[in-house]
Amino acid sequence: MGFEPGAGIRPKLGMGLAPVRGFELGRECWRTFERGIEKEWLLANGIGGYASSTVIGANSRRYHGLLVASLNPPVERRLVLSKIDETLIINEESYFLYSFRAPGFTMEGFKYQQGFSCNPLPVFVYNVMDVIIEKTVTMVYGENTVAVVYHVSCGNSGLKLRLTPLVNFRDHHHNSSRGHMVFKKSVISRGVVVNPYNIQGINIVIRCSDADFTALDDCWFIGMHYPMEEERGLPSLEDHYIPGFFDVELGPWEEKYVTLITSLENETGDGETRYKAMGRPIQDGRILIEKEEKRLAALLDMAGYSDNFAKQLVLAADKFIVYRKSTNSKTIIAGYPWFADWGRDAMIALPGIALATGRFDDAKQVLYTFSRYVRDGLLPNLFPEDSGGEPAYNTVDASLWFFEALYKYVEYTGDYEFIKENIYKVLKEITQAYMNGTRYNIRMEDDFLIWAGDPATQLTWMDAMVEGRAVTPRYGKAVEINALWYNALKIMAHFALRFESREASSGFGKMAWQVGKSFEKVFWNEEKQCLYDVVGEDFKDGRVRPNQVIAVSLSNPVIEGEKAEKIVMKVLEELYTDFGIRSLSPREDGYKGIYTGDQYNRDAAYHQGTAWAWLSGHFITAYVRVYGKDKPAPGKARVFLENFMQHMKDGCIGEISEIFDGNWPFFPRGCIAQAWSVGEVLRAYVENVLEEV
Repeated sequence: MGFEPGAGIRPKLGMGLAPVRGFELGRECWRTFERGIEKEWLLANGIGGYASSTVIGANSRRYHGLLVASLNPPVERRLVLSKIDETLIINEESYFLYSFRAPGFTMEGFKYQQGFSCNPLPVFVYNVMDVIIEKTVTMVYGENTVAVVYHVSCGNSGLKLRLTPLVNFRDHHHNSSRGHMVFKKSVISRGVVVNPYNIQGINIVIRCSDADFTALDDCWFIGMHYPMEEERGLPSLEDHYIPGFFDVELGPWEEKYVTLITSLENETGDGETRYKAMGRPIQDGRILIEKEEKRLAALLDMAGYSDNFAKQLVLAADKFIVYRKSTNSKTIIAGYPWFADWGRDAMIALPGIALATGRFDDAKQVLYTFSRYVRDGLLPNLFPEDSGGEPAYNTVDASLWFFEALYKYVEYTGDYEFIKENIYKVLKEITQAYMNGTRYNIRMEDDFLIWAGDPATQLTWMDAMVEGRAVTPRYGKAVEINALWYNALKIMAHFALRFESREASSGFGKMAWQVGKSFEKVFWNEEKQCLYDVVGEDFKDGRVRPNQVIAVSLSNPVIEGEKAEKIVMKVLEELYTDFGIRSLSPREDGYKGIYTGDQYNRDAAYHQGTAWAWLSGHFITAYVRVYGKDKPAPGKARVFLENFMQHMKDGCIGEISEIFDGNWPFFPRGCIAQAWSVGEVLRAYVENVLEEV
């Protein structure tokens, strides 16, 4: 059964560990605009809001912005501050440090950019003649507030630094145009308050530490172009509101730190609303930077790793643990920039995101909260993103991944009492529902295997639909669902022995034995020497897909021995790529190795050859389980994972993408940062490769 539950998987405590080594990039990464927008960065504020752009500061997605606020954590996300355009004026000559693309024109401020680093906050360095400007971006944890701090070192001549904010207020999934935007502004001390769309109680407060605000009348940025949205077949032009600018002046050889803060935060008192960012002194951004760096350092200390890759993964994981207001608890957001919290993703990601990082209290909150929303034996697939109402339950596997997450929880913590007092009753409800039948035609058949769905539903993680039809129809008996069902019954036998009786444990154990017996008989594909992906009443899908590896990787593998080795080798030979496991073998009809184009074409490729990073964790666990005793499997697994070390310097700096092309050169695609990608790579690295556990 893998690690002995209760033993406590804990990393060695890091006493006086060396600081994490960050990521540093130079001019070679932005020789052209196209190269400069290939790499992105991301910050998160712990409530669903975020800041994100490219390493040259040019927004290439509708989701990019220095402040994307969450009005109802972690959802209802709104673009508030698109960017700040910096203009350096020396001896009446202007140098534009900002970059963007508009129809027929590209602003190339990146020519003055000397460096970019992420350690762990994004830092941009600009050099013009004898002037050096270092710009750092940080968010205030738990607030819809972003601070941009400029360290300006003036040269022989004096200078003026003009800071021009580009403001918006729209759903982060949409684009805006001048014709429908309405803003009102009020100039305040060292700043401006912008009210969007006459919405009562919503005010965007922008303040600068070292300059008064100069208002502009009816000033707009028209036609910012987003190349990534154009590639995705979506509207790619957007307008922004420019309320005015700040002019910061320095004399010869003067050095100054300048802070520009943008915030939506407010508090109510004495019968009126006063805005924190308006009513309090402008905070020194250096203090905010130090506070955030200390928070992140504490997370590294809690995790306790000395290995730099593990440290970077711990920092990456932090962005996904967020507060959900409607449940007053922590949750795991599935991915940035466009996903909210999904039950399946949360359960798959949790062992890496919250357990391998030592964040056990956060893990408890997530597990307990999702358990409260189980209905008819089903864990929520997702909560409504921008409104109240009933969660969606259209998933067969979220409830089964819940068992695995709980088992991992007791492996890491030994905290059986939490399971006994809060969760065990729910687990019994889930198993009864699957045995007796529940929504979406989910039921246990006479052979003890789970059947789910029909031609009109898509209940597994391969859930892309095109024009109302499943791209990868998997109704019937899916291989990973039944591997998860076997695993769940074994876990129930383990818990029942502790919480009830030997008789209760034996009942679950006998049922698991029956599942295991039927599983091998039904799913073994003798011709291809691996497992069928789905078995129906009159068909068996023999296409080589990655789901079979889960039968070997779970805490309680349903397949062991020689057949497990053949499964792992089949996945290695036909599905393995540098950055993930393909969702379909290139040898199969229907394989699509490039994930690009409009939504129709992207959805058609999503599970038809696209490589998924999260599956690498399960592949590595299965690989080490099969070969670890008599071959140097952990060493080879380290080699497999080293590709992700390199990827964290590419794509979104310090993160792992959702998916990759199945064809070389395996471009990162989808969400720029995905919870289960980070979580599974971290879990596998800690449990199967790293020696300091």
